[in-house]
Amino acid sequence: MRCPGCIGTSLLTLLLLRFFLISALASSPAGEMADAAQNFLAALTPDQKAKALFEFRHDERYDWHFIPKPRKGLPIKEMTTPQRLLAHALLNSGLSQRGYMKATTIMSLEEILYELEKRPPHRDAELYYVTVFGQPGSAPWGWRVEGHHLSLNFTIAGDKVLAVTPSFLGANPAKILSGPRQGLRVLGGEEDLARQLVTSLNSQQRQIALITNVAPHDIITGADRKAKALVPMGIAGSSLSQPQRELLSCLLCEYVFRCRAEITEPVSRAIEQVDNIHFVWAGGLEPGQGHYYRIQGLTFLMEYDNTQNGANHIHTVWRDLTNDFGEDLLRKHYDQVPHPR
Repeated sequence: MRCPGCIGTSLLTLLLLRFFLISALASSPAGEMADAAQNFLAALTPDQKAKALFEFRHDERYDWHFIPKPRKGLPIKEMTTPQRLLAHALLNSGLSQRGYMKATTIMSLEEILYELEKRPPHRDAELYYVTVFGQPGSAPWGWRVEGHHLSLNFTIAGDKVLAVTPSFLGANPAKILSGPRQGLRVLGGEEDLARQLVTSLNSQQRQIALITNVAPHDIITGADRKAKALVPMGIAGSSLSQPQRELLSCLLCEYVFRCRAEITEPVSRAIEQVDNIHFVWAGGLEPGQGHYYRIQGLTFLMEYDNTQNGANHIHTVWRDLTNDFGEDLLRKHYDQVPHPR
């Protein structure tokens, strides 16, 4: 069985090997991120650089969120055209083609909300902020692109990308209902694949996977500073049929492969080991009904909620339960590499 836009796990392994062989011959993702960040910072005025650049250990690195609010960093609105292009080059250095398309389309939805909500000032497709933590190319450093419904956080040390989470993507409207862009669904895969999976379950499986017909109002972990494991609920991958396991793998791919495949290899390996991954659903099963689902493995958590604005407003998040912001790998890095205090 194959689902749209996804591949079987054996083919996934072969493609990942191909990516790693190619990346071994080319510059590393960490190096490309460092180059992109250095080019971006070099193009800024001193005042702009003061907004965009923070010390790596600054508390701001952990202050992530997905609501429309004032943020630290340099907003696209205050950049010149060349600076905007360099900011997008940085964004593109961490994302796959699909992920970059999703991120930029989410930014564009602010214009839809601007019209729907009679032009409030906080709806602005240019109020997305670029922030760099530490000196790119040194060890360690990081960067973030964030605004309404988008928070992408990367942590790097040397030639290693240590973390790509927290990673939040949302969409309002989830489906554009009118106008020239009618029908656009930027997070349609995250919704459709999960619904395919839950509706494929037999009655016995549904008794385990569906915990309530009322979905929570939002993702449960919110914008928590530290990711925490939730109680494993729902159906385990070991209780799914092979076609259902492939659907679950496809759904995980929608989240993981927002980023470049070369830097998601540890989670990609976990995708192939689905026995200990739990899938839980709450809410209605039909399109247009409020619904929520969660996928939880031993080391990661994905949440999805679509209940607000008449179930046309999606929030999705991917968290690493041990290594958000690279904390676990940073501890190991500091243990192995002496750093002056």
